[in-house]
Amino acid sequence: MTPRCRVLVVDDEAPARRLARSLLAEMDEVEVIGDAARGQTAVDAIRQLRPDIVLLDVQMPGLDGFGVVAAVGVSNMPAVIFVTAYERYALKAFEVHAVDYLLKPFDHGRFRTAMERAIVRVRSGRSSELSGRLEMLLNRLARDRSPDRITLKVDHRHILIDAATIDCIEVSDKVVLVQTAEQIYRVRETLNRIERRLPSEQFVRIHRSVIVNIKRVKEIQTWFQGDYVLILNNGKRVMSGRAYRDVVRRFTARSD
Repeated sequence: MTPRCRVLVVDDEAPARRLARSLLAEMDEVEVIGDAARGQTAVDAIRQLRPDIVLLDVQMPGLDGFGVVAAVGVSNMPAVIFVTAYERYALKAFEVHAVDYLLKPFDHGRFRTAMERAIVRVRSGRSSELSGRLEMLLNRLARDRSPDRITLKVDHRHILIDAATIDCIEVSDKVVLVQTAEQIYRVRETLNRIERRLPSEQFVRIHRSVIVNIKRVKEIQTWFQGDYVLILNNGKRVMSGRAYRDVVRRFTARSD
């Protein structure tokens, strides 16, 4: 009897992990040996459990999917299927280097096709062929990535935008809104997670629910009890929070 392929599921979203597990449960050729919601946890699981196949989410907080591959080492990676919500134009790198991926939201048929391809690779002993393709993919992505662009999770996609075009980011009615010169994005992430990816020399948090691009601030006015009102280039007015007064003062002093 042919042994079943051992699969590790890595995704920071619980619904995505549950979906992958339910689809894998329908396949007799595989068994799920674990899952992980964070990059470093995935690195540890790959090293300890030694899966045959890993379903690897690209966009995760902290160490992302590509970081997982780099940390484990391309020569030590099992057969990998990247799971991503990147817009289609950003998938060219996967296609050029013949690396398997699933574009969220994926359907049952596409999932099974990707898994069957990975199973064939494992059973034929061709998993090692992936190393060269993964290395070329990581090198290309390293060249293409720009520190001036950030990725935002909008609906079921990840979009890349220039950080310089962001005016401010704020929480309104429990929704994170990223306002650029052209439009407002309703983002499915926390303000803290977005803040960690922003250039710290350009963005400051002036309130527990507001981050501003200091290059888009036109005027700062003093307000009651030591607070401040910041007026942006687009005319928007945002108020500083009590705990962030010193941040605004330092920014004001730096601008003098």
